[in-house]
Amino acid sequence: MSRAPHVIVGAGPVGSSLARILADDAEPVIVVTRSGSGPGSDGVRSVAADASDPEALSRIASGAAAIYNCANPGSYTQWERLWPPLASALLAAAESTGAVLVTMSNLYGYGPVMVPMTAQMPLNPTDHKGALRARMWEDARSAHEAGRIRATEARASDYIGPTLPVASGLLARYAHSTLAGKPASVFADPDVPHAWTAIDDVARTLAALGRDDRAWGRPWLVPSNPPVSVREALRQLSTAVGAPEPRLRVVPRWLLKTGGLVVPLLREVDGMLYQFDAPFEVDATDTEATFGIEPSGWERLVAQTATAWRNRLP
Repeated sequence: MSRAPHVIVGAGPVGSSLARILADDAEPVIVVTRSGSGPGSDGVRSVAADASDPEALSRIASGAAAIYNCANPGSYTQWERLWPPLASALLAAAESTGAVLVTMSNLYGYGPVMVPMTAQMPLNPTDHKGALRARMWEDARSAHEAGRIRATEARASDYIGPTLPVASGLLARYAHSTLAGKPASVFADPDVPHAWTAIDDVARTLAALGRDDRAWGRPWLVPSNPPVSVREALRQLSTAVGAPEPRLRVVPRWLLKTGGLVVPLLREVDGMLYQFDAPFEVDATDTEATFGIEPSGWERLVAQTATAWRNRLP
């Protein structure tokens, strides 16, 4: 008897890593993207479709064990337009097929906090992007509690890992300069401790949430290493590949706000910089205890990431 497939929406670094993990466990995997791209691994079938079309997504996910939302629809400036129809289609597909809905999310919904974040901490976003992600979870949770679907969510801090594109996310953007021996302009205090989450740890957590009924009905934080400041992370990345000591220039906040008046993306970045104004810590002990997932070894992760990022420099 054939096993029920696992449907992954999105083939970015997280979706591709998740597909490989599930396929290595002999789970049939379908990856859905607009282009039909995918990780190209054995046991993984790629399908071209618009995942924001609920009927199309439901057809693809018919008989699926789980649907994983690993999508990243455009830049911050496009979230309010692209996320709602996609989130609605995912809910509809989960309800019509009976598949577990597993959503990859972030920590934006918690807003500024002064203590390590836990999964059950109340959501209190101060930015529209965090409010949007909070609404997505509340919609899924409500549907779960009403018995319409089974839902869970993984929340991770900023990504680090060798498969992450070299200019994707603030740390990778800064490293694009420092690994090339150039000064980097950073948008906040580079000496504040900050949690970084390995992409493979995100994927391992998602795989556990989709296959363990203890996960359903609540969110979980992805285990991360102890916080490291931007400056220290860049220094370690540079040391790993013999690059010069990072040279950082802090962009004044007033200048960023002024630039945001004419460059929408800068305005969106400014709205999230509270994460670097105070220690940004994650407490995922319940995830570790429940599913046996521990964060990847930091030194090896840094070395692998630095090598991959440097090799991709022009």
